[in-house]
Amino acid sequence: MSNYGNPPQDPYGQTNPYGAQPPGGPGETNPYTQGYGEPAGYPGGPQGPSRKGFFGSLFDFSFSSFITPMVVKLVYILSVIGLGLTWLFFTIAGFVSDSPAVGLLFLVVGAFMFLLYLCFIRMTLEFYVAIVRMSEDIHQRLR
Repeated sequence: MSNYGNPPQDPYGQTNPYGAQPPGGPGETNPYTQGYGEPAGYPGGPQGPSRKGFFGSLFDFSFSSFITPMVVKLVYILSVIGLGLTWLFFTIAGFVSDSPAVGLLFLVVGAFMFLLYLCFIRMTLEFYVAIVRMSEDIHQRLR
């Protein structure tokens, strides 16, 4: 006789291991879920319900909230602008010098250096944000 269409038997004694819902219904408490299976510590998203603003996080001397996710976009935009202006300045300075070949060199090599430094800045900022997100996640899970 074939067991096709029947749930497989569990060697550990559970009757329905694949379709069983974990505990944590409306009246039960479970350390891993809240209410109807919502992850613990995430009622309003990864930062929780009480997320401070920019100045609240900036002057939080207990370091309970992080400012990195709020300023990383601004830092990246300022980096792109700063690198672009630096490249433009050196390219113009190279063309104004005695030899236009220096300007051409800055134009080509400067574009490569612009992209290289932009990649390094982006990777560094992504690293910082990843560390902060891991820290927030660990902090929420430990509550």
